Amino acid sequence: MTLDTPWVIEPDDLDKILSKPNTCVIDLSSPELYQLEHIPTAVSLDYSSIVKNTPPVLGLIPDAAEFEKVLSERGITADSYIVAYDGEGSGKAARLLWTLEIAGHKKMSLLNGGINAWKEQNKPTTTEIPEITHSIYKLSFYNREGVVDAEEILTQLVDSKTCVLDARSRDEYLGEDVRAKRAGHIPGAVNLDWIELKDRNNPLRLKPKNELQPMLEAIGITKEKNIITHCQSHHRSALMYVTLKSLGFEHVKGYPGSWSDWANREDTPIEI
Repeated sequence: MTLDTPWVIEPDDLDKILSKPNTCVIDLSSPELYQLEHIPTAVSLDYSSIVKNTPPVLGLIPDAAEFEKVLSERGITADSYIVAYDGEGSGKAARLLWTLEIAGHKKMSLLNGGINAWKEQNKPTTTEIPEITHSIYKLSFYNREGVVDAEEILTQLVDSKTCVLDARSRDEYLGEDVRAKRAGHIPGAVNLDWIELKDRNNPLRLKPKNELQPMLEAIGITKEKNIITHCQSHHRSALMYVTLKSLGFEHVKGYPGSWSDWANREDTPIEI
């Protein structure tokens, strides 16, 4: 889906639109961090409310009715321009954007670097909790354009046009860090730790596009391929998804459940 807004924006961009009535800033930091300080007008959203966990499988898509309720309680409408951020590595904020995209929302952006980048540029923060007028947000359906499941991956493992991009750490990919019933990686998957997306001089910001593009191409991630992103629960890989989209990749899908689904099944092959 093509958005009406850029996938990633800078603090200066947000500052210019912060007071516009259709701008809705969503803070996915912990409630404790939100209470300490947040961007003016930002509304708090707990990450657990936008994912569905059925242990041992984590990070599934929330039920449509539950997601509608979450959005409505924060005053979000179909016309809202949502700018999401968190106080960590932007994985939570990116996961919200991915979920919004598959729900058909068309105006949303990730704040590059989150609240840390905002503060680095001497932008104001507040402890004031904004008043919210509840809305009625209705989803007609979740589309499948940006979603993939294990069954679909199994049919594409030998497809040269498809590339599985594993955003976990190298130790997880090699099976040395075990976080599920089985260890290793999806056969043929390439590994790029999501940390490698970050600028080493500004650890919570994304690297410039002229650094990201060749890094991805070096491991075979090119725009003509169908890219499947995953991690342990599609949290880290949600940022990979948003990053690819911001670079102009059109054929990208996220795997909800990710490794917690694949490695806890009995019918899925694994490489180490």
